[in-house]
Amino acid sequence: MKVAKDLVAASATPMVLGILAEEDSYGYAILRRINELSDGKLDWTEGLLYPLLHRLERLGHVESTWQSVAGERRRKYYRITRSGLAELAEQRRQWDAVVDALKEIWPRPDDSRPLRTLPLGGFA
Repeated sequence: MKVAKDLVAASATPMVLGILAEEDSYGYAILRRINELSDGKLDWTEGLLYPLLHRLERLGHVESTWQSVAGERRRKYYRITRSGLAELAEQRRQWDAVVDALKEIWPRPDDSRPLRTLPLGGFA
């Protein structure tokens, strides 16, 4: 199962800010971390990540520096700023509200409320 593109896009900012709150990182490592966290269910590409990182940098939520590691090519590392930490806290409050609402709507396994079913073919 892959997560739908609209959910991937909606979760992109808090995912990246959350990863950078753990530690400074570079693009490829961020993509690997997202893949690891989602067991491969979040299908992120460089085309999604880098424009997001550039937008977060323009907004002042992240800063970047080029770093060289012996024997490897230079990498652009990103770090979260105070503004980014505040944005991450706000994103978390918003996601908590969404998750809480969904938990109220979706039945739990031990819930005895029957789900409404529709006849095959949709609405009558």
